[in-house]
Amino acid sequence: MTLGILFGVFALFLLVELPVGFSLALSSLGVIWSEQQVPMTIVVQRMASGIESFPFLAIPLFILAGNLMNRAGIATRIYGFALALMGHIRGSLAHVNVLASMIFAGMSGVAQADAAGIGTIEIKHMKEQGFDPAFSAAVSAASAVIGPIIPPSVIMVVYAVNAQASVADLFLAGVIPGVLMGFALMAMIYWMAVTGRIVAPTQPRASLAEVGRSFREALPALAAPVLLCGGIVVGVATPTELGALTVVYAIVLGFVQRELTWQEIWDAAVETLITYGVLVFIIAAAVPFGWVVAVTEAPDKLARFLLSLSENKWVILGLINVLLLIAGCFMETTAILLIATPTLLPLVKQLGVHEVHFGLMMIVNLLIGALTPPFGVLLFITMDIAKVSFGAIVRAILPFYVPLAVCLLLVTYWPDMVMFLPELFRD
Repeated sequence: MTLGILFGVFALFLLVELPVGFSLALSSLGVIWSEQQVPMTIVVQRMASGIESFPFLAIPLFILAGNLMNRAGIATRIYGFALALMGHIRGSLAHVNVLASMIFAGMSGVAQADAAGIGTIEIKHMKEQGFDPAFSAAVSAASAVIGPIIPPSVIMVVYAVNAQASVADLFLAGVIPGVLMGFALMAMIYWMAVTGRIVAPTQPRASLAEVGRSFREALPALAAPVLLCGGIVVGVATPTELGALTVVYAIVLGFVQRELTWQEIWDAAVETLITYGVLVFIIAAAVPFGWVVAVTEAPDKLARFLLSLSENKWVILGLINVLLLIAGCFMETTAILLIATPTLLPLVKQLGVHEVHFGLMMIVNLLIGALTPPFGVLLFITMDIAKVSFGAIVRAILPFYVPLAVCLLLVTYWPDMVMFLPELFRD
């Protein structure tokens, strides 16, 4: 009964378009008030204690680094390098779009930042070269999903704190799936271009000199993800410390290239505070919500229900995928993560699934949810940039669900691929 009231009130608040953070906090308050077994002040106490975590400091640092990179002309240089490499291949700028997003993913840990940052450049160039605006927006939205998979990743930090998992292991685990996801999207683009399903004007093949010049211009930007991953592998600093170093690197790089001003640094800081303020309130509000879920023994009840359907862990992981994909259509990614982690993690651990493997599976799943109507935030960002209707971008995004679904299945049912790098560098 208590659990029904909790989720019922939460769903009602979402239907009336109350912000997710307030919906989580108020539904927890409502349940505690109705039960009258504990003081309502526990909600505030839980919210305060829930964000007292050192790894959370990495989140604003990675967001700030991405915002600074956007303002320092880094995205333009990355796009130029990707264009020199892949502009002549069938699919042309659509491939460039994906490759540029893969590279930029190594600097920004937020999908929305990738879509709004480098996505603006990608969509503008694709439209100028004769690509369909809706297709351009769809490619940009789909490739932005890679941003939080390839490290750094804000959502991985959030999961790591809630699951008490290693941030470094999660970052390393995301490298291979992120690259695989990029190649899968490119394969779909190539097939669509070859079969004439899209109009994809190719660019003249760049000379070796042009490739070399674009590489030199992009080299400082390309070095950032290498230094980040190298620091994690070697263990010279924590992810939080590496986030701070990335911010310093972005500022120095911006001034050296004379494309960053103090005003832009201030604007990037303000944008970061707004983004992080919203995110940290959702994280804090989800803590008492998760506490209510836990005291009602929801994880045990869900475990018994799923195990009654099947005791095969692969079947249960498939059912979890379906549940998360459905939830992703209607809820914000971080909120689902914060609710699902304490609910589902005990069950998957009971089945022998590693928390890092499960984390990658859940994160890939929820990011696909950010592409699904009616509330796919990435669709709204890119449709606004491309100036197309919601119906047009939904139709254009449909083919890209296939490669993304294939990657989700590989992440779910091929744990050795996910755990290869974490286990390699742990030994």
